[in-house]
Amino acid sequence: MVDAIVTGAGGFLGRRLVRRLEQAGFDVLALDRTHGDISEEKVWQELPAARTLFHLAGRTFVPDSWTQGPSFTAANVLGTQHALNWCKRHKAKLVFASAYVYGVPERLPIHESDPVRPNNPYALSKHLAEQLCEFAATHEQIPVVVLRLFNIYGSGQRPEFLIPTLLNRIRTKQEIQVLDLSPRRDYIFVEDVLSAFAKAMDVVEGYHCINIGSGMSYSVQEIIDILQEAAGTDLPVVSSCTVRRNEIPDVRADITRARTVLGWWPEWDLPAGMRAMMKES
Repeated sequence: MVDAIVTGAGGFLGRRLVRRLEQAGFDVLALDRTHGDISEEKVWQELPAARTLFHLAGRTFVPDSWTQGPSFTAANVLGTQHALNWCKRHKAKLVFASAYVYGVPERLPIHESDPVRPNNPYALSKHLAEQLCEFAATHEQIPVVVLRLFNIYGSGQRPEFLIPTLLNRIRTKQEIQVLDLSPRRDYIFVEDVLSAFAKAMDVVEGYHCINIGSGMSYSVQEIIDILQEAAGTDLPVVSSCTVRRNEIPDVRADITRARTVLGWWPEWDLPAGMRAMMKES
């Protein structure tokens, strides 16, 4: 029996998690797209037993979710149900990578018990998967840790996300063009996220839904300023003042539960994480 299986091991976060676990001495099976479609039962029937399943596989890019809804539902919802069925067969623990699912928050910082109001199909698919996880933990005694990941950043992230896009403009000395400078988000460095996943292995029973964020929020303008300071540039910034569909003005996580349940808290602030990202990229 292997110690852990990581689905989505070919992705930005999955590759790093496999490496982190292996460096810690765990026997890990990395599952990526070459192994098949996670929404198909046969993929799961062929997997060996393991003590912990880190389920990171799924569709993630919000704009695509508006036009490719069935694909997101298949990967994120049906794929998670197959993962839970596999855990039940092998008496394994599930650590599930969820996302920001709160929509426009009623208060800041956002606690896990606050209302969940997904405002895009991607977030909806993740919340549906969370409900499957809670049901399985409650009624089938599968230990589950759901990590609600806020805005992750780090080297190797897909180029269409905000920070990689800005970094590319700065490196190529191009005018920085954005839609809106005002939205604020809680950005969490990938190394801190990996630490949260590793600590989740130690949670032995029950259902736990946990915010993983920095506990702070930064505007698009502040992100640009931090990047330009780190790069030593002073490029012009142009905003079209375009408000995105279902825009959320501010996001900031309450991470008290992460400290209590996992013994986890972020070690990287945003400027330090940005500098490390720029060195690695």
